[in-house]
This record gives sequence, structure tokens and C-alpha cells, in this order.
Amino acid sequence: MSNAAPAAPQASDQYVQSLARGLAVIRAFDAANPLMTLSEVAARTGLTRATARRFLHTLVELGYVRTDGKTFALTALVLQLGYSYLSALSLPQLAQPHLEELSHKLGESTSAAVLDGADIFYVARVATRRIMTVGITVGTRFPAYATSMGRVLLAGLPEAKLREYLDAVELTPLTPRTVGTREALLAELEKVREQGWCLLDQELELGLMSIAAPVRNAAGKVVAAVNVSLQAQNVAAQAEPEAYLESVRHEILRTAELISADISAKH
Repeated sequence: MSNAAPAAPQASDQYVQSLARGLAVIRAFDAANPLMTLSEVAARTGLTRATARRFLHTLVELGYVRTDGKTFALTALVLQLGYSYLSALSLPQLAQPHLEELSHKLGESTSAAVLDGADIFYVARVATRRIMTVGITVGTRFPAYATSMGRVLLAGLPEAKLREYLDAVELTPLTPRTVGTREALLAELEKVREQGWCLLDQELELGLMSIAAPVRNAAGKVVAAVNVSLQAQNVAAQAEPEAYLESVRHEILRTAELISADISAKH
């Protein structure tokens, strides 16, 4: 591992060198170097000791760095720099990098959706292959009752809102496996509510399975859902299908938690 901080970009007439150096000093601190002397900061940034000293003491005055007179360390105030970035992002922008990481890890398509009326509405998507007869893109809508993300979102509704939904929705069977009665759907939603995730097995389209988990805001309210789409035949072909589904469930729950943390950080 290199001992130097990341190199600064090439200077231009729009380049403010002092700002770049100040940020380089902040970026010099990391998990492997949380506490450093002046000499160590100078070495990692490529600055002279005198220049590094000026920037460090400026950051101390601003509250971003603390010192005991010999060593220096970042303070929690630097987190505000990240929060400013997160606060400007929307749900799709926050979710997309996490979905990309999950898709890369599992080799499967991943998505995020919100509830819009009686449907789910896709707000982010990473596709590895087309696994439905209907293509799925951002903006695609499906009936909430027949999707894993829809059931996660419905399970998170207040009782009055859920009752309104159930009174208005027509539970049309999309496959022979689709839940077809209010009582059966309520039972499924209660199961999702208790376990904190949903496994859907070929209810939206034959051959398609998916696992979804809720995304929550800082108050704990379900504001979105994320899922992994799976081909039923590929799941069945696994040496241990149940263990495979468990591993996917673990990863989608972790991804939902990471997105929820980013959303909470915005507030």
C-alpha cells in the first residue's frame, strides 16, 4: 500500500492550489493513518513541513482537525462535508452505486422501487440480463401485490393506508401462483412484516423469483424497496438452493441497510 495521499489533478487557470492542498491534508488521514505527526502529514501530502503546518493549524482553527501539540487527527466535523454531498442526492442517486455493487457481487439484476398508487414504480435498476418477457427499466410499473418490492412496501404502510389499498385493488392472477384473495395477501404481508424481507416465487411471471428488502428513512418509515431478480431454474440448479437463497437474502438486506443509512445521513 502506498504511503502517499492521492495525487492532485493537473493545475489549470481554474485551479485553486491552496484549496487543493487543504483537501489533500484532510484526505491524508485514513483508517491506517488516523493520527499523524506534522512530518508524517508532510510526507503523505508531498508538502513541505512549513506548508503542512500552516494548513493543519488552519484546519484546527476551523474545527476539522484536533491536536495535542505533537500529533494531529480529524474531528467529527469533517462528516459535514459528506453530509452536504448526500443531502443533494435523490433516492435513485443514493441507491444506484449500492445496487451496482450488489449486482456485481451476485451476478444478478437489482432494482429499487417506490409505491405509487396501486403499483410499484422503478426508480433505479442494474440489469445483467433480460429475465422477463417485458423489459424492466427505470419508470416501469407493476402491480404491488404481485411483486416482492410491492409486498415490502405494502407491509410498511400504516393500517389505514393498507386498508384503502386493499379496498381499491383488484387481485388479478398473473400466473397460477399469484395470490388471489385479500386474506391470502394479508397473510403474506404479515409474514413480510415479521421477517423483514420478501421472497416471491413466480407470482409476477413464471420462471421469475425475487427477494426484496425495505429501505427506511431516519424515522424508520419504509420509503422504498430494493430487490434481486432470480431465474427459478438457476436457483433450482444450485447444489443447495435454500443456502443460495439465504446468501442472496443476506446481501439484499445488507444493501437495504446501506441505502437506509445514506438516506438517514441526509437528515
